[in-house]
Amino acid sequence: MIRKFEDKVRITGIGQSRIGRRLGVDPVGLAIDACIAAMADAGLERADIDGLSSHPGPLTLNGYSGAGIADVERVLRVRPRWFNSGHEFGGQTGALVEAALAVAAGLARHVLVFRCTWESTAQQRQTPAAHGESATAGIEGDFQWMVPFGAFSPANWIALYANLHMHRYGTTREQLGAIAINARANAGRNPAAIFRDPLTMEDYLSARMISTPFGLYDCDVPCDGAVAVIVSAADAARDTRKRPVRIEAVGTRLVEPWSWNNGGLDQLVLARGAAQSLWKRTDLKPADVDVAELYDGFTFNCLSWLELLGFCPIGEGGRFVEGGSRIALDGELPLNTHGGQLSAGRLQGYTFLHEACVQLRGEGGNRQVESAEVAIVSTGGGAPGGAILLTRD
Repeated sequence: MIRKFEDKVRITGIGQSRIGRRLGVDPVGLAIDACIAAMADAGLERADIDGLSSHPGPLTLNGYSGAGIADVERVLRVRPRWFNSGHEFGGQTGALVEAALAVAAGLARHVLVFRCTWESTAQQRQTPAAHGESATAGIEGDFQWMVPFGAFSPANWIALYANLHMHRYGTTREQLGAIAINARANAGRNPAAIFRDPLTMEDYLSARMISTPFGLYDCDVPCDGAVAVIVSAADAARDTRKRPVRIEAVGTRLVEPWSWNNGGLDQLVLARGAAQSLWKRTDLKPADVDVAELYDGFTFNCLSWLELLGFCPIGEGGRFVEGGSRIALDGELPLNTHGGQLSAGRLQGYTFLHEACVQLRGEGGNRQVESAEVAIVSTGGGAPGGAILLTRD
């Protein structure tokens, strides 16, 4: 491609709030903390921000979102020329893609993109009565085909794909465990991670089962927290404080119907199109990637992204991660260098974006990947997936 909208924008600021289990603080405050940190990182004032974008908007169910556009606008008192939020995006970081499109089109110069969740505190506050009401409420949409069979959670749904992958390709629990153990090792180097104690294969295999083949450590960690990034016009990025990060390419395509019951049933659904379209927007190849920050709502999500993005052939993901040496910090493809959602906490993919920028700016400290110049981020765990390729400017 000769001209891409990605060439017109840069990521100029990143920030995050406290991240933890059951913080018990106002989630809007967490969102504002992350936004202020991102502005300070970029050296921008509130008056400079003329766009806001967020995933998924002000959805309050079970703490899935802690703040929307109206909350941040009201507290920060910015007056955006453009704003946007929603959840029908290509991955949770689709809000960043929308922001980049707006900046490239001249609708804004500096867009604040944020994601907030307080699932951990919200779950703690739920009462038995509330659980009873939700269980007896009317069931519609895809849930009418799942809940009657006891499949209430993505842990149940994605476990089915993992089981079939194991049956077809010989993938093992120990291979999935290598992803969880690697994430914990990296989290031990990340002061902001929730779980930092070492994890052994014995710990992994002996943990209680959640939904076969997933045990406790195959599942990500609900938490409270917020992340924000700033997308700026390329020419405006010259005046910001830190080294900008380039958006090399995005992947957003849908190639299968919007449902959990599609594809080959042995890969993460609604991710294949994003992976395919990403590589068509760049001359770079999987071999050029120095750091991979891949969505790990469950270990199998991460393994499936490795295959779909072309880091190994379909069916070979288990053998690629086996033993953990290839995906270690000093391996051929350092994976989820901050600890991922399995150990650092579930911020719906936004900590992956934050960490990729940290790595490309060389600010990773004792978890820094040497000479990192290209990073890939994927988001989506059953919802439509998205992928973003980032490079040093």
